Amino acid sequence: MLSGTLGAYVILTYFYDAGTVETNSIELTETNSIAQSVEKVYDSVVVVESYKDNSLYSTGTGFAYKKTGNKVYIMTNNHVISGSTNVKLFLSDGSEVDAKIVGSDTYSDIAVLSIEQNDKIKVATLATENENSVGDTVFAVGAPEGSEYAGTVTKGILSGKDRLVEVSFSGNTSDYFMSVLQTDAAINPGNSGGPLCNSNGEVIGITNMKLVDSSVEGMGFAIPIKDALYYAEILETEGKVTRPYIGISMMDITENSYYLWRANISIPENVKDGVVIYMVEKKSPAENAGLQKGDVILKIGNSKVSSLAEFRYELYKHKVGEEVNITVNRNGKEEIIKIKLGTSQ
Repeated sequence: MLSGTLGAYVILTYFYDAGTVETNSIELTETNSIAQSVEKVYDSVVVVESYKDNSLYSTGTGFAYKKTGNKVYIMTNNHVISGSTNVKLFLSDGSEVDAKIVGSDTYSDIAVLSIEQNDKIKVATLATENENSVGDTVFAVGAPEGSEYAGTVTKGILSGKDRLVEVSFSGNTSDYFMSVLQTDAAINPGNSGGPLCNSNGEVIGITNMKLVDSSVEGMGFAIPIKDALYYAEILETEGKVTRPYIGISMMDITENSYYLWRANISIPENVKDGVVIYMVEKKSPAENAGLQKGDVILKIGNSKVSSLAEFRYELYKHKVGEEVNITVNRNGKEEIIKIKLGTSQ
């Protein structure tokens, strides 16, 4: 199971030069210290406390990524503030400020907050190029388990790039895929929304998930900063992200056959993967294009889809108004249907 989370750390590194070691003697150096890099980002990191009806609802982390005019913009995860009525931030010096929710988006898991200009908070330096390599040193800054451990730093390596992980928003079924960075830096509840940085103290990602399993350790994930910034800039101006809509209800063909039977849908024997349509909305882009109940969607453009989560991931790469080809299996035969993507009302 993937769990939303986040994380600080006291650097105490013991390092020795093999050429100068004597028996029972270790030379201490600071060669492996990242203290200066941590200092670059430390005062940009905040604890995010979300409240619902004046009761503490959830805690997480965020960081200042932009100052413009009299506003400071804070980036965090959508799941940190989702469902809240008001948000408070605690800065690195312990001071408290009220924040405004500028906008948030479920599928990107990005939220943008703003506060009035404040000299006590610094803006983090964002990595401008995707030049990180697997094995590079990275560190996370955040508030695991809440404000008591604010400013915790954890260090590790970049364990993987472009990982596609399945995410569930409301239950056991997967709703979406996210493309993320993987790290073995310790990620804990409360770290969500905080920065994952390279050894230069530049933000390369936003920590948002960890793999929770008794047999697994050290598998945390972060949204690449380039992707996060793309959505943050939309949220700054629009307050929400508008995604393409086609107007169908779907299910994985591997789901309980009882539901397919109730919907009077039979899957052709030669179809093993895909997403089956069990309802087409009236006057929707899907109906206008000719999609039908019982069609099994196999591809969007040239990309195969084998599940509902994968379908959404591929669909949301496109923009409203775009025309895309959707390959379906209809009654045992493949057809390509061109559809103009709309927007939900």
